[in-house]
Amino acid sequence: MGSWEEFYATHLPPSDFEDNRQLLKQFCENHLKDQSQNIVLITSGGTIAPLEHNTVRFVDNFSAGSRGSASAEYFLENNYAVIFLFRTKSLEPFTRHFSGQQFLDMLEINENGENSTISVRPDSTDVLLPILQKYKQAQETNRLLYVNFTSVSDYLWLLRAACECLAPFEKRALLYLAAAVSDFYVPEEDMPKHKIQSTGAPKISLELVPKILKPLVSSWVPQAFVVSFKLETDDSLLIAKSRESLIKYNHKLVIANILQTRKHRVVLVSPNASHEILLTKDQAHSGLEIEEPIVADVTRRHEEFQVAGEQ
Repeated sequence: MGSWEEFYATHLPPSDFEDNRQLLKQFCENHLKDQSQNIVLITSGGTIAPLEHNTVRFVDNFSAGSRGSASAEYFLENNYAVIFLFRTKSLEPFTRHFSGQQFLDMLEINENGENSTISVRPDSTDVLLPILQKYKQAQETNRLLYVNFTSVSDYLWLLRAACECLAPFEKRALLYLAAAVSDFYVPEEDMPKHKIQSTGAPKISLELVPKILKPLVSSWVPQAFVVSFKLETDDSLLIAKSRESLIKYNHKLVIANILQTRKHRVVLVSPNASHEILLTKDQAHSGLEIEEPIVADVTRRHEEFQVAGEQ
């Protein structure tokens, strides 16, 4: 396994990297002036690991960005400025509530010759209006920045750039690393230029993606409140693996969940304790999303972390 320095040295940044870095820099500079403004970087969705330079095939994972996109809305409600670093075509804040067909079904055409108009169906206004109002408020206050990635290489380049911009916030910065980052990749030098032909079963050699949490915590944003996520399929490993991560990388919190129950149960694991958040069936049926109490807990911990640092 190569080091994270070697990974950056052997992988080019995405083609729009400089544009995105400038957007990140400007967004952070705008909010840095307000000493009371907290800021969160949310990573969301899964990364791909290409199998060819001209990518047709790639290794992917199941993540659709549900956790990250929902959490972004709740961080906005808690008055955070939000950088939403997300996988292209994964779920996004606000639009996540509607599929394409659901949204079109909420609209109706008002025929008036050449001046036909479109309006929201009366029975859909109560659903759409509060979501639209929250979205508009986030836009008008410039508290939400969207930055997208596709490959694991894109993600790592943009993550480091975002950390560089967040470092001046010191303890006001929170990193909520919910993206499902690829564990394996094909090294550039081993990757064919063109599409792999189906004339026979290909032999593909995968390398481990370097763990970026270590330099992130120790060097890039050493004063930030860093939260990582741990997904397992074996409940007996969940707490032990989370504590192992905390010890290894020295960050503040792991949000641990089991694949099959992640929508209604998580465990927040800190260096000294663990706390379960569990949605009841009644809460789930009433429309409560587990991300709401998760974000409430995380923002409380972040506030306590800042207060402790001032003492």
